[in-house]
Amino acid sequence: MYLPWKTSRNRLREAEGARRNRAEVIRAWSSGQLTRRELVKLGLMTAAGSWVLKNGLSPLAPSAYAAVPTGTPPSPIPPGLAFTQPMPRLGEFQRKKLGELTPAPTRESNQTFNAAKGVGPIEGRPPGPLWAHQRWEEFFPRVAIETSMMPVVPGVTFHPQLPVIAPERFWTFDGTPFKLVKARYGEPLLFRHHNRLDVDAAKNGGFGRNTITTHHHNGHTPAESDGFAGAFFFPGQFYDYRWPFAYAGTDTINTAATDPRCGMPTDSGGILKLPGDWRETESTMWFHDHMVDFTSQNVYKGNAAMLNLYSAVDRGNEEIADGVNFRLPSGNAAAWGNTDYDVNLLLADKALDQTGQMFFDIFNFDGFIGDFMTVNAAYKPYLEVERRKYRFRILNGCVSRFFKIQLSDGSPFWWIANDGNLMERPLLVTTLDEQGIAERYDIVVDFSKYNVGDKVWLVNCCEHQDGLKPSKMLDVASAQSGGSPDPCVGRFLELRIARDPPKPDVSQVPNALIPLPTRVPVVRERTFEFGRGGGGTDGAPWTIKVNAGSGLSADVSRISSAPKPGTAEIWHLRNGGGGWDHPVHIHFEEGQTLSRTNGVPEWERIARKDVWRLRPSGEVSVYLQFREFSGTYVEHCHNTTHEDHAMLLRWDVNGGPTPLPTPMPTPAGVTFIDSSVLPEGK
Repeated sequence: MYLPWKTSRNRLREAEGARRNRAEVIRAWSSGQLTRRELVKLGLMTAAGSWVLKNGLSPLAPSAYAAVPTGTPPSPIPPGLAFTQPMPRLGEFQRKKLGELTPAPTRESNQTFNAAKGVGPIEGRPPGPLWAHQRWEEFFPRVAIETSMMPVVPGVTFHPQLPVIAPERFWTFDGTPFKLVKARYGEPLLFRHHNRLDVDAAKNGGFGRNTITTHHHNGHTPAESDGFAGAFFFPGQFYDYRWPFAYAGTDTINTAATDPRCGMPTDSGGILKLPGDWRETESTMWFHDHMVDFTSQNVYKGNAAMLNLYSAVDRGNEEIADGVNFRLPSGNAAAWGNTDYDVNLLLADKALDQTGQMFFDIFNFDGFIGDFMTVNAAYKPYLEVERRKYRFRILNGCVSRFFKIQLSDGSPFWWIANDGNLMERPLLVTTLDEQGIAERYDIVVDFSKYNVGDKVWLVNCCEHQDGLKPSKMLDVASAQSGGSPDPCVGRFLELRIARDPPKPDVSQVPNALIPLPTRVPVVRERTFEFGRGGGGTDGAPWTIKVNAGSGLSADVSRISSAPKPGTAEIWHLRNGGGGWDHPVHIHFEEGQTLSRTNGVPEWERIARKDVWRLRPSGEVSVYLQFREFSGTYVEHCHNTTHEDHAMLLRWDVNGGPTPLPTPMPTPAGVTFIDSSVLPEGK
């Protein structure tokens, strides 16, 4: 993917010139100045959607200086920077009282004329009852977060010895990288997201789109607050997302709210019991942009954050011993939500141009792979730890890169959660499974066996040659040897055992965590095949076949499946080829893995999930329910390059006789068009 440092100067100069030329075309396409059809006419793109390999335009084209070029120039990272800066902890969003929001939130979208912008309504949420907040009074917000998507503030850098990041290259919540929401079951949250990006789409540093939509991955969330790819909003507008934080099964299980395991941790250290199924408890979540056709660019630019969801069993206070709280590593200063020993790690690979600024190649349709590693937006940092247990919540926030993580000395650790879900029991392992894009793995590491002054590293053992799929899995010694051509293989976070804990470690890793929910009878099975080409409706390279139909690319007005409210189904997710992998994400409901080509591994069999890596030519069967809320959702490959070109489909939960209309956002307001329904998807 990237030219090695030993490449000749002439070849590097040639490749950098090609990258700059290509960047000009990318900038024109990303800002809407060129269409895909025009690129085909100019001979820059094939009808199938692939970038034409022209010398002087593509670094991958045949070269006068290298017989088999391997990619773009490497990022200009001076030697000796690894593990010389402390790892930043995710900054916490400020919680507000609902009354502090002006204007006050409303059940239906606020269509007050936007006098400041001079056109359209102040809120970008589609108008009318179909996009009103479902069960508004029942799950009325009790707390609010108000935030703005905006260019990064001056002075932010991936490392103090690297250039300051240009504002147009990095878009963040409130101007600083990667933040954390602390939320709890039973406390509905109003997330007011302002779009404060430049109204000029061309002022984007060459990639990214200034229209955004925020997906809460993977909350049990009504569709109007899920972040539908086609419900985006414009600079100068805000969008009020209401996240209920209600347990799945609220309407049918434990309706009298008698089970203390299903509840909200209170400020006094107790439990407010809630209706629902405690076996549906979620913990480690995140949210990110989901703009149709531009998700990969916008998330890469920084539109992502993490969310810890606290519950009766996962309190975030390790000292409360009431027989319900698991007492996982956290801390004890507050009744809930302590993060002293509960650490969020947002992993993302990046790439820099020769000026040290982040760049992105939107015409690499196979998948974009960076060549330097960041943790919480810092290049290969270190973290000081005490001689005790820590919980690490690891999110793969990349565009196309997979990980496989171990400790550098091969020591065992506990794997306790897969995606947002604590498993039935912890697994003592020495290595994690592959971790696809958007997957979350929670682990517990006990540092008490080390001495003060010791160091251990988190190591990535998954090698890539391109963005289609991992190319090789290395053992931990080989990964640390420096012999891999992939610059992101090897150590990426240094853990320094700095001191003894100030008091004894009372945290626990229980032998039993959260059992799988009971399954109800299935009313329907569906098959979705994720592949390349296959008779798609346009030239996009990545398509999805529904129930053996034609391969189709993304169309947010086409409903590809329509499960009925209150039912359960089995969805078969099939990879249509062996040359790539697809981490498939289904919005709204956590699912149970029923079967998989070559068998279901234990860490999937004992946990619910929301992202499934299909593996080359593989198939996974998933059990899903559709409860409490309804509306318009999507399913897609979370290799976001594949998603944007154009491996995404819409599905609706709708008990009515007619399809839900499709919103069509414009700066002047949202209109609607009729939706179509695939016959095989009804």
